[in-house]
Amino acid sequence: MTALVVGLGRSGVALARFLRNRGDKVRVCDLKPAEKLREYISKLPAGCDLHLGGYDESVLRGCDEVYASPGVPWNAPLLKQARLKGLTVSSEMDLFFRYCPAPIVGITGTNGKTTTTALTAQVLGRGRRPVLVGGNIGETVLDRLPAVTPDHWVVLELSSFQLETISRPRVHVAVVLNITPDHLDRHGSFKAYVDSKARLVEHQGAGDYAVLNGRDETCRQLAQRTRAKVVWFDQHEPAPPMPIPGHHNLENALAAAAVGRIAGLADEQINEAVAGFEGVEHRLELVGKWNGVRWYNDSKATNPDAGRVALAAFAGEPLVLIAGGHGSGFDLKQWVGEIKERAAAVVLIGESAGLLEKELAGHPSLHRARDLDHAVELAAALAEPGGVVLLSPGYKSFDWFTSFEDRGRRFKDSVRRWNARRTA
Repeated sequence: MTALVVGLGRSGVALARFLRNRGDKVRVCDLKPAEKLREYISKLPAGCDLHLGGYDESVLRGCDEVYASPGVPWNAPLLKQARLKGLTVSSEMDLFFRYCPAPIVGITGTNGKTTTTALTAQVLGRGRRPVLVGGNIGETVLDRLPAVTPDHWVVLELSSFQLETISRPRVHVAVVLNITPDHLDRHGSFKAYVDSKARLVEHQGAGDYAVLNGRDETCRQLAQRTRAKVVWFDQHEPAPPMPIPGHHNLENALAAAAVGRIAGLADEQINEAVAGFEGVEHRLELVGKWNGVRWYNDSKATNPDAGRVALAAFAGEPLVLIAGGHGSGFDLKQWVGEIKERAAAVVLIGESAGLLEKELAGHPSLHRARDLDHAVELAAALAEPGGVVLLSPGYKSFDWFTSFEDRGRRFKDSVRRWNARRTA
């Protein structure tokens, strides 16, 4: 058996290892050249046939199966050609679902997935069963499959990109937090995006649970698309005390609490787990407090709706917002309106700075930064004691940065360097 892995990242490495351990011959292709992939090349098992720096359909020659990494569009020309040739087209997450012996809690939504996934894992960890957490968060899960037993809970953050690649995404507990327009450049329409999310509940049976947000109209409609027992997490009582800011984080806690109740945990166990939650990196992460100003890293806000949620978390506080980045096709109207209403000052970064400057015309304190260090310097000069500086871009990161994680970590480094200079 010869398998082709398309896309060499963390998922591609996990696929290559799994397939080699299964006894397959493995070919790997990627559009990036080898010098930009050294980190991943070094982790590949011996014997992989590499085609880097570009490829065409000739890489399919002699292959029996094709496995795509999450960043590869499911309708990419190479994958279409593979299907025309009658080849199986699959993914890392598809393989995990196929072989996982444990019940799965699948968590999706436009915003809040990572926080809710981490929080749900912490809640379930108060029970007696071991918990494995992964998906679109942390380490790849395929590498850890041999350690999973039927006694585990597996908690997976599942993006729309991952869900469309799983032939049968059967989960015992499906959590859908919210659905607003995102990734339309990939899915083509909001309906297609919703359909990708709906797959999580459509494959459930009568003995499963669909944990949905009754306050989100699109989520409410998903109740008609599942055979599972519907649980409205917004109605969960008692509401656990959430230690990190924002009404949206209370909703994330309610979703995790609902899963805990389904798993048989007592309210006291659930509340203790939520109360001890310290948050997730890049999601309203407190970087520190200096000179009376709190600095927050919300680099995971990669769309305007996530940006709106972050603004609401600091309602009534003097706020300097750092926003902007890569992307197009977003509906900016509501976000821009709330920026004008809530932000005392705005520092614009990235490719979208010019567009946002026009959209925010008339704002009394609007500034453009040359780079991230300049943005931090501007924000520090504008911030008031007792106020907040918030990096919540509302855009993707692929202009000045390699990922939202890269953007967030560089922001934290810049803030700490600024503070060190100030106190030197």
